[in-house]
Amino acid sequence: MAAAPEHVTVLLDEAMTALAIRADGKYVDATYGRGGHARTILAQLGPQGRLLAMDRDPQAVAAARAEWNEEARFEIVHRPFSMLAMTIAERGWQKQVNGILFDLGVSSPQLDESGRGFSFRHDGPLDMRMDTTRGETAAQWLQRASEAEIAEVLQDLGEERYARRIARAIVRERALQPITTTKQFAAIVTAAMPTREHHKDPATRSFQAVRLHVNRELDELRAALDQALEMLASGGRLVAISFHSLEDRIVKQFLRAQEKGPDLPPDLPVRHQDIAARMTTLGKPLRASEAEVQRNPRARSAMLRVGVCA
Repeated sequence: MAAAPEHVTVLLDEAMTALAIRADGKYVDATYGRGGHARTILAQLGPQGRLLAMDRDPQAVAAARAEWNEEARFEIVHRPFSMLAMTIAERGWQKQVNGILFDLGVSSPQLDESGRGFSFRHDGPLDMRMDTTRGETAAQWLQRASEAEIAEVLQDLGEERYARRIARAIVRERALQPITTTKQFAAIVTAAMPTREHHKDPATRSFQAVRLHVNRELDELRAALDQALEMLASGGRLVAISFHSLEDRIVKQFLRAQEKGPDLPPDLPVRHQDIAARMTTLGKPLRASEAEVQRNPRARSAMLRVGVCA
């Protein structure tokens, strides 16, 4: 078995507790990444247990197949988690899944590899695609998008207060030369901002916004949560780890909506107590401990929420 790639898994113990692993259960790791959660799940599964993993990053899929090529209890597919229901149904697991895990955001190898273009700390091609085999790169989108569209993405997905100024600067710069590298993009953003925040790089929000847009990450998450509900067995656990407020808000609102039960016409003669919740939230959201944050600063913003299927 190959050595595990260097990557510190966030909220590992908390996620395993939340999943309440059964030795003979069926589990889905919808965001394999570099396999930290998957390894721990497999360690707790017996001979009859099964783990299905998904990832849209071909490098993550290749690493998983190299590591687990002789593990009969494990399978990974190269797909986004918006294809969760189809992937589970192909295996005949509808309403049989005991736990589904989403570890959202970008993995450490993706951030640290300059060629992926996720981080402004390393100069490289402005790509940002999680699936490098398809779709438009960040550079291609920035070259063709209108100033208004760029400003909207920066404001809505990055919560960037200077979105219009940055968008104007991007359009002005691309008229002179294409914006093709991470350092180039970061420099444009930084120069356009009249003020700076302490302890936060001025390009942080813009990089987040463009990455979310290029990968349609929030749309993918909304689709996957709805599908997960349809695939989980009664008592099955939905565990989601998010890393910024937009993701966490979607998960929180989804869980609240399922606790309310189905939306019905306001004049329908049904008592509130007769409307069954489809899922209940288990406990309060969890954050990484101070000790974990000290070991892994990227855990600082992590938030874990758990839902149990009715």
